[in-house]
Amino acid sequence: MEILTKRAVLAAAVCVAGCAQLGPGVGTSGGDRTATIQRTAYGVAHIVAPDLETLAYGMAYAYAQDNVCMSADHLVTVRGERSRYFGDTAMGAFGLRRLGNAHIDLFVAATVDDAELARQAAAASPAARALERGYVAGYNRFLADHQGAATGRSLPAACRGQPWVQPMTAADFRRDGRLFAALLGGTGAFAEGLLGARPPEAGKAAATPAPVIDVAQAADWMRQAGLFDAPNLGVGSNAWAFGRSTTAGGRGMLLGNPHYSWTGVHRFWQVHLTVPGLMDVMGASIGSFPLVAIGFNKDVAWSHTTSPGTRLTLHELALVPGDPTSYLVDGRPEKMVARQISHMVKAADGTVATQSQTVWRTRWGPVVVNPRAGLTWTPQRAYALQDAMAADHQRAYDGYLELARATSVQDVRQALRWLPTTFNSTIAADRAGEVLYVDSSTVPDVDAALLDRCKPSAAAAALRAGAGLVVLDGSRADCQWRQDALSARPGLIPLERLPQVQRQDWVQNANDSHVFTHPAVRLQGLSPLHGDDRIRSVRTGAALVQIPELVARGPVTLPGIQQQLFANRNHIAELVLPDLLVACSGPGVPSDDARAGCAALRGWDGRSNAESRGAHIFREFWREARTVPDRYRVAPDMARPQSTPVGLNLARPDVAAKLWAALEVAVKRSRAAGIALDAPLGSLQRAVFSDLPIPLHGGEPNEGVLNYVIDRTTTAQMASRGLPAVGYRIEHGTSYVQTVGFDDRGPVAHGLLTYGQSTNPDSPHATDQLRVYSAKQWPRLPFHADEVSRDRIGDVLRLTRP
Repeated sequence: MEILTKRAVLAAAVCVAGCAQLGPGVGTSGGDRTATIQRTAYGVAHIVAPDLETLAYGMAYAYAQDNVCMSADHLVTVRGERSRYFGDTAMGAFGLRRLGNAHIDLFVAATVDDAELARQAAAASPAARALERGYVAGYNRFLADHQGAATGRSLPAACRGQPWVQPMTAADFRRDGRLFAALLGGTGAFAEGLLGARPPEAGKAAATPAPVIDVAQAADWMRQAGLFDAPNLGVGSNAWAFGRSTTAGGRGMLLGNPHYSWTGVHRFWQVHLTVPGLMDVMGASIGSFPLVAIGFNKDVAWSHTTSPGTRLTLHELALVPGDPTSYLVDGRPEKMVARQISHMVKAADGTVATQSQTVWRTRWGPVVVNPRAGLTWTPQRAYALQDAMAADHQRAYDGYLELARATSVQDVRQALRWLPTTFNSTIAADRAGEVLYVDSSTVPDVDAALLDRCKPSAAAAALRAGAGLVVLDGSRADCQWRQDALSARPGLIPLERLPQVQRQDWVQNANDSHVFTHPAVRLQGLSPLHGDDRIRSVRTGAALVQIPELVARGPVTLPGIQQQLFANRNHIAELVLPDLLVACSGPGVPSDDARAGCAALRGWDGRSNAESRGAHIFREFWREARTVPDRYRVAPDMARPQSTPVGLNLARPDVAAKLWAALEVAVKRSRAAGIALDAPLGSLQRAVFSDLPIPLHGGEPNEGVLNYVIDRTTTAQMASRGLPAVGYRIEHGTSYVQTVGFDDRGPVAHGLLTYGQSTNPDSPHATDQLRVYSAKQWPRLPFHADEVSRDRIGDVLRLTRP
């Protein structure tokens, strides 16, 4: 009842400003239904509409102008029809990784319940329902305008005439929201395990020895899924907020630097959304999300980073002897629920057949396995997954509407209550000079006492520290997540108990826990599931060094922030390269390859700029050296993250031998690829989607370069394939980047979208911002109506919805 009451209050609040002038501000019958779309430099869309439904209508149309083929392909995914159109053995995008089409389709079938999503939509706020109606209709309007000879227009070549290009339905829109949370939250990491979970064979001996849980294998699996030490896999962001005690002018300033995919539906897209009297917000959205996800309005600016918090728990089940599909809870048996799922598969001859399988569910969630880690379904034991992201995502629309309308960081904080499915921390600044950090991610309400009371077997309990995987005793009903009346959703940690800091100097986050928000802050009494005091992101150390340096130079300015980010300082090199160069000058250099590596590193400027020569030698060296035990001369000390680690432990012969071997590997890789040891980094870094010779700056996350770009494929395959002759094909990293300050009129914003607005290679906006990024330019983002009018390119498009 409390949650319903809050939702009703929010729905009323969303309408307050718009109702007086616009009638119901969410969109109803009657009145003006026209969305006006203008474009400014680099194809940034500015959409003005009289209500939210019309706004979403215009937004969907404008997004399709830039990305219709990508969207149509993604809709095949959310419908679970990839095998039907592309075959079951082909690979498709699955969150931030790739998976076989059969697995994708079956995961969708196992995860999505259209009837439940429809019930959630019916109970959603008027604003959320209006956004859904408008977005679906706007996308379909674009298809209707560009299909068929009568229109005189056609779709881009990549999807023109393809049978899989179909209108969007309301069910598709809801599925997309549900799958976004599943793929980037938790359940998606267990896709193969969910689909591979089958009861042990009948008649299998009850005394079959249980497999040994392998913590190292579990950790590797969790890393690959982005759920453990995620920043080391290229999942993350930087966000800095400066308050009135540090900034020129005494107002807040924000750096938002999300690191995200350069390909696929999870690319950002720049947009400015206005409903007069209701909201006026600019920034970036993602996929078919009908609002600004990261951005600013006239009073506040915000960004997100990936939180290290836990989104899910496993529950260790004690099975009923002789019945492996029943389990005990408080000594009483409960039967698992079997559900048959199916998908359609296209054969080589073009025929389509239906394939089916069974998945199993418990009170805690689906049964999952991971044989590699020893998490299997035996006659005695099984594991069920409870995912905090598997929730009603409809309220996220209400939360982002409130963010769009916020006038202070206090408003930002309150809006975060309505983000029930998020993996993000939030950093914000306002015109008054206040700054805010909140780990606003979705985290199960599990405290230290519950962890202690609900320990599973000793082997499973070791997974929390060793692999970031929390396992609870599934044989006790009181081991459910805690229920707090303040929570927006039962079982989650409420806003009041989330890690949060509000200050007037600065706060930052680079994907590590709240512990490193500011050196003067130590939060107490928080759930262990919010993260520990271990630095996982090298960029955290870089930020804790560079922010105080920036502040010490005098009042912080937007150009100063921009220069700091694109200075491309290699933090790890600053820590260890001096020791290596000293050793390079001594008698202990063991080989010609090592001497050649030393020469290349002497000529390197220690940065990851496009013109930096020899940067790739250090990168390849550190890819190997970072795994050497006891590599640092002074080990990392979490009490002194700004000043440790230090140097290389070259005084120990065994460590020195491994470090020299790492340098030799770097040289061999470069030579095998035909790449000069002193090649400029920009000659090696290109966007994965373009062959244009646009040199890219930026470094890898493990190097501690704030502005990071990464070739995830090369990184994953390096050990077996070496450095490819094409160098690094960048597919992830700095994406939408913004610096925002405020003057008396409102926001002063600069930013760019590194890869451009459009995935259509024939669009002028497919690669135009790559050149802007390459040149380290920061275009001014036009926000006020006169600025938009002055900077407009092309014709104004007016769309009237039915």
